[in-house]
Amino acid sequence: MKAAKRQKKGHGSVRIIAGKWRGRRLPVVAVAGLRPSGDRSRETLFNWLQPHVRGARCADLFAGTGVLGFEAVSRGAATAVLVEKSRPAADALRASCAQLGAAADTVAVVETDALRWLQQQAARSLELVFVDPPFDLALQPAVIDCLAQHDILSPGGLVYLETARTAPPVTLAAGWQVLQHTLLGEVQMQLLRRL
Repeated sequence: MKAAKRQKKGHGSVRIIAGKWRGRRLPVVAVAGLRPSGDRSRETLFNWLQPHVRGARCADLFAGTGVLGFEAVSRGAATAVLVEKSRPAADALRASCAQLGAAADTVAVVETDALRWLQQQAARSLELVFVDPPFDLALQPAVIDCLAQHDILSPGGLVYLETARTAPPVTLAAGWQVLQHTLLGEVQMQLLRRL
């Protein structure tokens, strides 16, 4: 009985791993395609990002639970914009901001389409972007193109891409460098740098 309860609780929330909000839980709402990054993949990702996250201006596109953006701020990022199209997920993100006591000038929730939001951003306004849309939408290449066309990343800015393990790696145009690439369970993880 205890194991069943523990499993149910784990399914309904995701935990921030480190930093000022370490151990705090964020709700996982029932939204089609929502698949929060697991503890192990986030541990790997933030080990990669350790020298880069402090003071960074971040965007968590297709935010879902917002765990990547919240984790970044928990570990010292200056700001995070959580972009989420789904109304129930965006409502949950706003509730998580209130629960964590996240200042409005530090964590912002924007309820809109991620590509539309990106197209409206100023040049060189972000340093770290998390791209983890529902796998079946295959939006990663469109996001990379938009980031490049609108020059949104500051020099040396980083993009984290998460795709299905079986997906082909995103083809990159000139001006991008793959810093890290690994397979973990059913997930393919890539960390890119804009040159």
